[in-house]
Amino acid sequence: MSIEIKVPQLGESVTEATISKWLKKTGEMVNADEPLVELETDKVTLEVNAPSGGVLEEIIVPEGDDVAVGAVVALFNERSSAQEKRNNGLDNLEKETIAETTNTDTANIALVGNDNKSLLSPAVKILVEENNLNLEEIKSSGKGGRLTKSDVINHLESLKAPKKIEQSRKSSDVREERVKMSRLRRRIADRLKEAQNTAAMLTTFNEVDMSAVISARKKFQDVFLKKNQIKLGFMSFFVKASVIALKEQPTINASLEGDEIVYKNHYDIGVAVSAPQGLVVPVVKDCDLKSFTDIEKNIFEYGVKAKEGKLMLEEMSGGTFTISNGGIYGSMLSTPIINTPQSAILGMHNIVKRPVVDEKDDVVVKPIMYLALSYDHRIIDGREAVTFLVRIKESLENPERMLYEI
Repeated sequence: MSIEIKVPQLGESVTEATISKWLKKTGEMVNADEPLVELETDKVTLEVNAPSGGVLEEIIVPEGDDVAVGAVVALFNERSSAQEKRNNGLDNLEKETIAETTNTDTANIALVGNDNKSLLSPAVKILVEENNLNLEEIKSSGKGGRLTKSDVINHLESLKAPKKIEQSRKSSDVREERVKMSRLRRRIADRLKEAQNTAAMLTTFNEVDMSAVISARKKFQDVFLKKNQIKLGFMSFFVKASVIALKEQPTINASLEGDEIVYKNHYDIGVAVSAPQGLVVPVVKDCDLKSFTDIEKNIFEYGVKAKEGKLMLEEMSGGTFTISNGGIYGSMLSTPIINTPQSAILGMHNIVKRPVVDEKDDVVVKPIMYLALSYDHRIIDGREAVTFLVRIKESLENPERMLYEI
């Protein structure tokens, strides 16, 4: 029986997606809940799974095409109970055949290179004929060169594996190629341009001595790792410092809607992370109510999901403020672009040992990070932005203050 494979509901306000990649080929056998196709939306990549065991009968929409929610993208032929029984019985049939061929002469042994399919065991013959295989290409491992079911299965798996293509630079090679932007990349481009066109964006800078944070991480890293199975990173310190500063400067946690300023009394902080599809911003919710450990666990889980393309839409929505860390790529200084409709974004950078003058007027070497705060000047004044960044600096240079929010 044929079943229509449709685009599922993609979340609030998301009405269409792009066929990113077909994970199965037409005519390929599929198990229940095995992924068939990868869909890409403006925010996330998700998979559509097989409703049951069966065969992908027909691919209706090719890779790269846009599809609406509810659209039919493929036809799926559900495996009949008789087919399942036959497949389940192949193992028993193989065992019986092995016993028979072991006691017969070599005339009943199928050798690689022998095109006489009558010499194959019934189980092997079924697999070879269903997949239209060439016996010359299959390596045998059975006694006397006999071709086993495992040999055929291993050969089929090798056919599915992606082949590496040698890319050697030659004078005759094409000097350029055009690749269609992914839906996520297009959406990122639109959002960034929208922020530049809409917000009166300005950036202010400061520097912070990271000695105290580095010392705290070094002191408690082993204990933290042993207890929580994750490392204590820098991001949790910045999230906690941001919450304190946001409470003191509520306009930076606000957004502009029409002619109204919407002040947020919750602190949901987006953490920009890089994924194979592009930059994504999962949101750590209610950061004011979470401990350093909770925040680090959330960030770690989001990082894993981002790499695997498994972030959910609800995990990337509702942020009130964003932190971007270009320092992990070696960035010394930048002017981050606001993640609309938010009104500000904090940019972290790499830590570099620099000569600074201390309180005693001595020149000493300190691990310094430059901070950047880009903000919407329509609702945030320069005084508020500078005060916010100074508060971040104070909290990071004296981490114990974050415990008491002073």
